[in-house]
Amino acid sequence: MSSHKAKKKFGQNFLVDQQIIADIVSAIRPEPDDNMVEIGPGLGALTRPLLKRLNHLHVVEIDRDIIARLENDYPQEAASRKLTIHAGDALAFDFATLPAPLRIVGNLPYNISSPLLFHFAAYTERVTDMHFMLQNEVVERMVAEHSTPAYGRLSVMLQYRFYMEKLLDVPPESFRPAPKVDSAIVRMIPLPIAEIAVKNERLYAQIVSAAFGQRRKTLRNTLRDHLDEAAFAELGIDSQLRAENLAVEDFIRVANYLNDRV
Repeated sequence: MSSHKAKKKFGQNFLVDQQIIADIVSAIRPEPDDNMVEIGPGLGALTRPLLKRLNHLHVVEIDRDIIARLENDYPQEAASRKLTIHAGDALAFDFATLPAPLRIVGNLPYNISSPLLFHFAAYTERVTDMHFMLQNEVVERMVAEHSTPAYGRLSVMLQYRFYMEKLLDVPPESFRPAPKVDSAIVRMIPLPIAEIAVKNERLYAQIVSAAFGQRRKTLRNTLRDHLDEAAFAELGIDSQLRAENLAVEDFIRVANYLNDRV
């Protein structure tokens, strides 16, 4: 089949560096019986080595041309059901339809990476781990500690439910076409449900969103609809701090405090 031209609307950048590919597969450590799904297989850079190690692989792909290419490149695997191709948008895909415990991997489109991460988070009870290629800036935000420039809403919304670790830096020249940004591999492991301390996730999300809505303002201003000075004092939180100065545990305490007062 003729070479595939990357489509900007799908945020396509295809991984071609064989050493990086080997490093990623080594980090994932696929076992034959793993229930694994690859998001956006593209030209098969990860698909090929994963198929060599797995008894079965699911892939989710939105690009019809790539789906046709996968069916052409892996006719035997598809026929034997070793490879199952799910045509459609990963943002709309119901991962509960796949067998658990599930392992999710993929080179995520950078233009929708945050919405995808939150979509995957809805399935954490069924997921063992996730390994993703993302824009390095996003990975840095995911794993950032409080009171650092990269720390923000994404950090706080993911860290309360995942253990996360940056594994590998991936330079632009590892892709075709080369993106204008550096990339990185991140490992996400869902925390056991019993260890998730947030009592009301919707309220937690509201508090985090409000606190980071105006980063340069103090908590007294950003959370004034939720906490008065007496409440800040009761929580032992300085209302003159900014959102970036609060640890994830502090946001959990605020949300649980408000939840218990209802």
